[in-house]
Amino acid sequence: MLCVTSRWRRRYNEEEQTQSSVYAGARHNLGANIANIGEVESRVTMQTFGQLKGIFEMECVMMFRDRKEAGHLLARKLAKYANCEDVLVLALPRGGVPVGFEVATALNVPLDILVVRKLGVPGHEELAMGAIATGGVRVLNEEVISQCGISDHDFEAISTREQSELRRRERAYRGDAAPPQISGHRIILVDDGIATGSTMRAAIAALRQQSPSKVVIAVPTAPLSSCDELRKFADEVVAVMTPEPFYAVGFSYAIFDQTSDEEVRQLFDLSRHQQHKTPVEMPA
Repeated sequence: MLCVTSRWRRRYNEEEQTQSSVYAGARHNLGANIANIGEVESRVTMQTFGQLKGIFEMECVMMFRDRKEAGHLLARKLAKYANCEDVLVLALPRGGVPVGFEVATALNVPLDILVVRKLGVPGHEELAMGAIATGGVRVLNEEVISQCGISDHDFEAISTREQSELRRRERAYRGDAAPPQISGHRIILVDDGIATGSTMRAAIAALRQQSPSKVVIAVPTAPLSSCDELRKFADEVVAVMTPEPFYAVGFSYAIFDQTSDEEVRQLFDLSRHQQHKTPVEMPA
């Protein structure tokens, strides 16, 4: 992991700077350390300049280099599941698949993909009013739907659109592969991080319908509040780190490039051919 120090702080000590200039300065100063600050911009809306300023005033911010390193570190926390025949790693695409691939490889267990789509509020798509998952599962956030005045017509239109995308992704990622065997298995559900947890709750609901013996949520980074909430639905929640305050998943990574459909398919295909024939030993 990387420790990002306060050497950027000097640039952010003027309160009168506009939010846009701070973003520009962040891009310039962070350079290769945070390769895609735009990803952060797209995933979190800062309410005040002070919130953003505080991020760069931290004396030391721990970061994963990339999803590969995050997967390696996450696998160490899951060592008790190594070489178990009843364990299956299910990764949430797209960003969860590189993490899940490293976890499954290290544990010597199979990898598969569970497609889940968040239902975003119109005009504020990062705010989830629900989610859908393979198998016709829908999870609704009634509070958000009510507060935002979402009509039944609008909700169904968004749901229908996302169902089409869900089916497209299933074909793109898994091709003609047979569905994974969920019943009676211990499932490790992996993503590259958790923010609100709405997508993960949809994934859990989809799995519960197929009678797994255990559901474990495993992520490199998540806020403590989301971990606590998800423990109501999962049998176990594992996170490598739980930053406080938590701004966005991307702030826990030095490199947070978007994962492509092609990379997801390649990792899925590779995982099906490389499972070890002999038990692996996890590092201490």
